[in-house]
Amino acid sequence: MLFAERVRNLRYEKKLKQEDIVIVLGVTKTWLSDIERGRRTTTLEKAVELADYFGVSLDYLVGRTDNPEINN
Repeated sequence: MLFAERVRNLRYEKKLKQEDIVIVLGVTKTWLSDIERGRRTTTLEKAVELADYFGVSLDYLVGRTDNPEINN
């Protein structure tokens, strides 16, 4: 559920519409809506794409850390 919450919150923080994200990621609005509601999981590849899109670490998205910064 934390993954869903973080994806949704990041979208709200950046004042994006679902349509903005689905176009870039090549997914459907239903897919993103289900992700944000915790109704579905996703592939590692799509999770990485989401992290890259929002400029946060994958560890942050999946709840392994509360620090959204990417550690190089």
